[in-house]
Amino acid sequence: MTDETVETEDAPKKASKLPLIIGLVLALAGGGGGFYAVYSGMILGDDSAEVAEESAPAEEIEALPDVVYVGMDPLIVSLTSSGGADYLRFRAQLEVPSDHQEEVERVLPRVVDVLNGYLRALNTSDIESPDALVTLRSQMLRRVQIVTGPERVSDLLVMEFVLN
Repeated sequence: MTDETVETEDAPKKASKLPLIIGLVLALAGGGGGFYAVYSGMILGDDSAEVAEESAPAEEIEALPDVVYVGMDPLIVSLTSSGGADYLRFRAQLEVPSDHQEEVERVLPRVVDVLNGYLRALNTSDIESPDALVTLRSQMLRRVQIVTGPERVSDLLVMEFVLN
């Protein structure tokens, strides 16, 4: 009797993988075609930049601003922390309109003093967050602009910011 039941039971049929393979090939072809269409500019292409470049004469292109960069000597500052001593090595340059260069260079020791005092007041936790450099840079630029006077320093470029 056991032999008869084995013969009458049908073994389960395996599902065909052909639809899965066809779907995968079509998805890859569609993705590749879509990438090519966007990359080549056939769809979603921005032709306005090309038209603007072709129509604008060379003399109408805006010239770079007349600025100079006043370098500052590197500062090494010990930070207040709960554990061991942490040191910050900081170096920056000031972006200054060329007609104010001499005035800013004359007050550069005062700028270094203000930045040194600000950086010494920081904790290690103030520096370790991902957006800390943006915040610190804006704070330092504001302090430098107060020392140098209005419109004399347009930007502070952080060249080195290393925590040891």
